[in-house]
Amino acid sequence: MPLHLHFTEDAYLASRFAISPLWETQEAVRTLKRPDRHGYHPRWLRRIKAAEPPLDLSPVWLLMPQRGHSPDWLGPPPLGPAATFAEEIAAVRTADPAMARAEMAVALGHTPGAARTPLARELLADPARAVQRLADLLEQAWHTLVEPDWPRLRALLEADVAYHSRRLADIGLGALLGELDRRLSWSDRTLTLEYHSEHVRRLDGRGLVLMPSVFSWPDVISGYDPPWQPTLVYPVRGLAGLWAGGPAPDAVRGALVRLLGRGRAAVLTALDEPASTTALALRLDLAPSSVSAHLTALRDTGLLTSRRYGHQVLYERSPLGMALLTAGE
Repeated sequence: MPLHLHFTEDAYLASRFAISPLWETQEAVRTLKRPDRHGYHPRWLRRIKAAEPPLDLSPVWLLMPQRGHSPDWLGPPPLGPAATFAEEIAAVRTADPAMARAEMAVALGHTPGAARTPLARELLADPARAVQRLADLLEQAWHTLVEPDWPRLRALLEADVAYHSRRLADIGLGALLGELDRRLSWSDRTLTLEYHSEHVRRLDGRGLVLMPSVFSWPDVISGYDPPWQPTLVYPVRGLAGLWAGGPAPDAVRGALVRLLGRGRAAVLTALDEPASTTALALRLDLAPSSVSAHLTALRDTGLLTSRRYGHQVLYERSPLGMALLTAGE
């Protein structure tokens, strides 16, 4: 069932890109509880699980249903294109307690039995205190889960915004929106997202915030009801190379050659960021026809994913491909 976002004339003018350290913190917390999100992050997860003392994130997790509404005030759209975590968490702390309680109640209602737990009753009984408690937990999560890697994460997110800004200049907003993810399509001023429920939303002069994310993978998320600005969160480009620790060890490279053959092993190793057949052929000094055959075989076995950008098809390692490349680390 699709979600339709219909653009008015003034919505085009108000749409923008943004990066949010608060959003990445909230989604990093969610990723710890969602095995389906672990695919690209095994190194990060190993480090976090070894951290002492461990964070007790139960109050935040309680408000993160597997499917359904999480409180918007807990991770609102970014204040600007590059707000700091300190600025964003300060805004969370100013949330209206009555509004916070109403949204917490909705979130709890999406997990059977959650609202009847002692922790839920405690949060709902004193929403003003709950706002500060949850903000404190997110701040601790930022320092533990995200801040140590933020320069690396920010560089990847900024590279995504730069790439898509160039595409915006080349092809316009409508065509760009359809390229951001395979689940998105654009037609007749309407952006359609494959979704779990049927919904139509008209975007007015507030436009749409476009936000790449590291920890939201593999989800594309569209949300925020008024008074928040509508936001579309999509998986960041180049995620397969994020946690790369340098060239694969000789033993791993040798095993890959024996398993895949020299050409396919070279292609898999070279894809630290999305690339086309032509770009890989130039990089590896191989014939484009050979590279194309290797890419097709690697994609068909689940080691690569592909996505069309205009007339180009760009390839990227899948979580399975990354796991094979980093085996034994």
